Amino acid sequence: MAEKPEGPPELKRNLTQRQLTMLTIGGAIGVGLFLGSSLTIRLAGPGVILSYLLSALLAVIVAYSIAEMAVVHPVAGSFGVYAQTYLNEWSGFAVRATYAFVQIIAIGAEVTAVAIYFSMWFPLAPQWVWVVGVSAGLIVINAMQVGNFAEFEYWFAFIKVAAIMAFILVGLGLIFGVGPVHAAGFANLTAHGGFFPHGLKGVWLAMTLTLTSYMGVEILGVTAGEAAHPEKTIPRAMRTVSLRLILFYVLSMIVMLSVTPWDRMGSGITGSPFVLAFAAAGIPFAASIMNLVVITAALSSANTNLYLITRTLFSLSRDGYVPARLGRLGRNGVPYFALLASTGGMVAAILLAIFAPGRAFLLLYGVAVAGMFFVWIVILLAHLAFRRSLGQARVAALPIRLPFTPYSQIVALIAIAAITISTFYVEGLQYTVLGFLPFLLIITAFYWMLKQW
Repeated sequence: MAEKPEGPPELKRNLTQRQLTMLTIGGAIGVGLFLGSSLTIRLAGPGVILSYLLSALLAVIVAYSIAEMAVVHPVAGSFGVYAQTYLNEWSGFAVRATYAFVQIIAIGAEVTAVAIYFSMWFPLAPQWVWVVGVSAGLIVINAMQVGNFAEFEYWFAFIKVAAIMAFILVGLGLIFGVGPVHAAGFANLTAHGGFFPHGLKGVWLAMTLTLTSYMGVEILGVTAGEAAHPEKTIPRAMRTVSLRLILFYVLSMIVMLSVTPWDRMGSGITGSPFVLAFAAAGIPFAASIMNLVVITAALSSANTNLYLITRTLFSLSRDGYVPARLGRLGRNGVPYFALLASTGGMVAAILLAIFAPGRAFLLLYGVAVAGMFFVWIVILLAHLAFRRSLGQARVAALPIRLPFTPYSQIVALIAIAAITISTFYVEGLQYTVLGFLPFLLIITAFYWMLKQW
């Protein structure tokens, strides 16, 4: 293996519960809701509401599994360290390498989404201009000391949360006819082919993407190495995040699909369904404001993802899997070399924006899907082993516990495996698993080469 780096032994524990909560929400609520929902609506129609509910149950199981392990092991690298401790060294390396790869790709998808949103106002401007500008700004923000970065991201995510709440409230006003507006009611949920226009099959296939919309709940584990009083802040933040995410996603979908017929919003990746919903309701200025909000949302998510990659590479370096330079910390506690190495997704987004602007988002977003399914599967397997190793007395003393263990994890594992197989039947995602397998083989070969050294 590579030589373990010299330097400060730990990252600085400056993240508060307030910042942890917003950092997790900021990472979880991104293009999966604001842009990717156009695909899920096309697959399931109004039945996508059920897709989001079922996906939420799986996400909560994964989230609580991570929280349990994070309060016992509040370290950088989180679930990679847990997999290495409770499963084997290969899984610890593979899950961190995969997570870094997925987040690098996700950043590319996020900055590409920003370019798509800007095209509403500047249809003639090339996508790559926005991608380059946004990428440069995100790198500067992530170079800040973690407390300053987290405070910046807190307000970034706060705008996103406030906008979703405003969207829900305005939408409810349109639904119930508050003021002079004619009540839209809930007729659109059933008037265009029924609540399940594509049957339960559509609901299930939509879960290949609605599940990824919740991928971000694992962020609390990654931030554990910089959390102040992790035994208290992590459980509180996890409970808050889980409830808010479910409410935001489900209520947003109910409002959006009630205000605007689903068959007018699911035609492709050309803009946010949230913006289209307000525009269809005859509130043009609200549509422009909402477009600004979804730009902020994508920036927030990309900002958090860049932080996650940086800390994951830092963790891999500290365990000797990647060059020691990536584990060095600057004077303000930021691993600058790991930060620079984390910009690969932005480079990919720039190239795709130049050479394949029409397909860039789905190409990037689809590649990340299979990788995240692998990460969640490893997290659940590690948690099963973690629980077995603790014993009943230590489990009872945990400040946060996943109910119905081990049955909860087993059900989630089966469901995620089945959803992974289902990607072969979703247009645009047919090759995501096949594309991920060569990557898994490459990092496995790399791991065994390191072991031989």
